Amino acid sequence: MAYTYDLAGRLETVILPGFSLGEVGVDALDRHWLRGGFPLSFLASSESKSLSWRRQLVQSFIERDLPQLGISLPGPALLRFWTMLAHYHGQLWNAAEPARSLGVSEPTVRRYLDLLAGLFLIRPLPPWHENLAKRQVKAPKVYLRDTGILHHLLGIRTRNDLLAHPKCGASWEGYAVEETLKLVQPDDAYFWRTHTGAELDLLLLKNGKRFGVEVKRADAPTLAPSMRIALVDLELDHLTVLYPGERSYAIAERVTVVPLSVVAEGDMSALFPSSRKKRR
Repeated sequence: MAYTYDLAGRLETVILPGFSLGEVGVDALDRHWLRGGFPLSFLASSESKSLSWRRQLVQSFIERDLPQLGISLPGPALLRFWTMLAHYHGQLWNAAEPARSLGVSEPTVRRYLDLLAGLFLIRPLPPWHENLAKRQVKAPKVYLRDTGILHHLLGIRTRNDLLAHPKCGASWEGYAVEETLKLVQPDDAYFWRTHTGAELDLLLLKNGKRFGVEVKRADAPTLAPSMRIALVDLELDHLTVLYPGERSYAIAERVTVVPLSVVAEGDMSALFPSSRKKRR
């Protein structure tokens, strides 16, 4: 949600996100991941009531809000488009397939995507590309900003459903990305991928520094060749690997594995513990 107000002749937009992990606490991480950050969804007395609230929210957007913003597709087609986006969660965006399925042009589908991004329902994460020797991917990745809505659209109702679902890893990645962005509030955020397979889930530019974040849903992540490449090619001040474990440990110089629960502490130095003061 966002509010826009005028102050001394200037406009400012204040974004009001849902509950963050820092606000609900580490003990509620699993519920927060499953239900999302919308207060009435997170605070519902049961999973069925939480799911019902999210279902009504999606229906309200489709039947009332989106048509008022210029999306002229019928309700069932709008729901299909939103569900398609859920299946693209964490993947590179390609407008061709949704356009064919909906019977509209690719520019029209891109306009729908921009509208949903403007409503803070999705996050198109732009690719980082600079004059490197490697060929780099230049299509954005798409995330649904609230995992509760994502899980509703994917038919996920319980934690067991989530852990057994093929999109579990992508859901965890999107959740970690969103919570990291809430904490860091970077000047700019990107992902990075080359056509040879090197990639980085999140590149954060903050106060003249470059921080990298890789998300792994694994018990004990190790240093991968892709991380070494990102560290050097992107000249990262620090690279953090977020995982669902309980302890932090270093795996290389300027590379640490950190529990996602650290994000709840609200301390950037805990997330990037060995960041350098100056970048070469």
